[in-house]
Amino acid sequence: MEGTESLPAVYRVGIDLGGTNIAVGVVDEEFHIVAKYSTPTGADRPYEQIVEDMAKGVRKALRNAGVPVEQCCSVGIGSPGICDYETGTVLYSNNLGWKGVPLTSALQKWIDLPCRLSNDANCAALGEVVAGAAKGCKNAVLITLGTGVGGGVVLDGKIFSGCHSAGAELGHTVLVRDGELCTCGRRGCLEAYASATALIRQTKRAAQEHPESLIWKLCKGNPERISGRTSFEAERQGDETGRQVVDSYLSYLSEGVVDFVNIFRPECVILGGGICNEGARLLDPINAFVRHFCFGGELVEAPAVIKAALGNDAGIIGAALL
Repeated sequence: MEGTESLPAVYRVGIDLGGTNIAVGVVDEEFHIVAKYSTPTGADRPYEQIVEDMAKGVRKALRNAGVPVEQCCSVGIGSPGICDYETGTVLYSNNLGWKGVPLTSALQKWIDLPCRLSNDANCAALGEVVAGAAKGCKNAVLITLGTGVGGGVVLDGKIFSGCHSAGAELGHTVLVRDGELCTCGRRGCLEAYASATALIRQTKRAAQEHPESLIWKLCKGNPERISGRTSFEAERQGDETGRQVVDSYLSYLSEGVVDFVNIFRPECVILGGGICNEGARLLDPINAFVRHFCFGGELVEAPAVIKAALGNDAGIIGAALL
């Protein structure tokens, strides 16, 4: 029987490094995840300890897949923050409390494979283009609607990350001058109006202004129980305040989407995050707005705004393909 050294390298490993968990997946040639492993990040620890756990995760994921390391050709990492692709360094990550961490070289001390690094939203965008909702597209924009607003841009089949890999921060483009304070320190950013956090804040404000609203019943009188779904659910039950919150939120998000369409003119815009589970109520108005207001929309077909398909797997698959 021949040794594994003669076997072709047909697998890649993707690591989705988050502030809460390290998720590792083994990806085959058809971009399917054949095995996973997850472990808590413990972000308050020194980065060297986190890197050691990442290496352990790679070995355990390969073991779960029944794949010898000799059949793996590379490891890719998607990390929050500003990630320098050329040097494999996390220049800054608020989620992890990192500045100037040489992540790929640190991991290669444990894993003897080529390692690559990019921002986690960039990896998710690449994953959706290669194997998800935007499969077959060469140009796509991903907007993630969560605690903040993340962005990933794929142009001509490649991640666009800008100088020093610090670009594509779509959530930190100003939508309203002197508007809501954003986590980045500026005012009026898209993140301050279109994130799930922003929607919750908007719902709470509306509830305070309208004590008759069904929102109070849905949150059982406790505004801390309001979620990104509350206003949508109130609207479904005929609540006027809920409808106003949803319409206002969609108008902010739609304006941001049109801006990115006008800048990049992608084949599609992918929306990710739990809010996207609202389906047509979210996507139909945004698509109508894009068709009506994007530049040259009456002459050039407007890109479709679609829901992400891969969930958390997108980051793993995209990282594996770096």
